[in-house]
Amino acid sequence: MRIGAHVRSDTHPVETAEKLGVDVIQMFVQDPQSFDKPQPHPQTEALKASPLEIVVHSAYRINVASLNNRLRMPSRNAVALQAQAAADLGAFGLVVHGGHLREGEALDEGIANWRKLFTRQAEKGGFGVPILIENTAGGEGAIARQLEAIDRLWDAVGDQGAGFCLDTCHAWAGGEDLLGIVERVMAITGRIDLVHLNNSRDEFDSARDRHANLQDGTIDPDLLADVARAAGAPIILETPADGLADDVAYLKEALC
Repeated sequence: MRIGAHVRSDTHPVETAEKLGVDVIQMFVQDPQSFDKPQPHPQTEALKASPLEIVVHSAYRINVASLNNRLRMPSRNAVALQAQAAADLGAFGLVVHGGHLREGEALDEGIANWRKLFTRQAEKGGFGVPILIENTAGGEGAIARQLEAIDRLWDAVGDQGAGFCLDTCHAWAGGEDLLGIVERVMAITGRIDLVHLNNSRDEFDSARDRHANLQDGTIDPDLLADVARAAGAPIILETPADGLADDVAYLKEALC
């Protein structure tokens, strides 16, 4: 089992990973609140030379499903640029949130925009790394909150090489029972490429995305370990920094 963590990209990610004892790291390649073009990471060579597996998380502002041209168009461009920056680091994927629509906008139109992301980039030679679509915690118009919507999304992008990232806090907050979640997702997507293993500070179906350490939230930590075990994919912990080392230790023991 490959266990990893999200690390700050503006410090020393390789050294941080060594201290935590993880095999995989997730990082940003630019300010997560910005559409700025990513700049070469100062530790690119060290990252590529290390035995670590790397995955990149895209900027939070990205919303390729949006019907607003002023948001959708820069989002598409940002995905392409950040995917190339991820490739330059030797990463195995770029995680992108499912996005959302405004009140009254049709889900099918947002899903069509997701397909256009892939088909239009294919005309330019494709993305530098696979795009891993992440389920989201909630909010009106969310594209990837519930499995029914993810099923409709996958009908549009499943043949375009899209990957899937399962976030346990997001699924819980989105009203999806974690018992058997891996099997239900696999029945839709046929794949889980990455797991964001996070507990939740809030109750089931809260639609609130607030992560907790594995043993401190409202989700049974044994259930989280079961999800990690069943998925058989790299695990990234996005839990609060103060308890991150303990989360790594707990998960290693639970999965041994």
